[in-house]
Amino acid sequence: MPQLVILALAAAGLYAGYRLLTHSVREVVAEARRAEDELRARMAGAAIEKDMGRLEYDPISGVYRPARRG
Repeated sequence: MPQLVILALAAAGLYAGYRLLTHSVREVVAEARRAEDELRARMAGAAIEKDMGRLEYDPISGVYRPARRG
């Protein structure tokens, strides 16, 4: 009979550990999703616009470059 009590206590402990582990994993996943959503929101609004002033076409290289000052 003592073996059944020990077995029942071990099963209860394993079940409690499983529930605790499941809860912890869900919290970590939820936090990761929140962080990912926040990062995506920041990246969507993080369009960097750079004012280079007036551009001039360089026929030799075929690209536009900032106008020379002076």
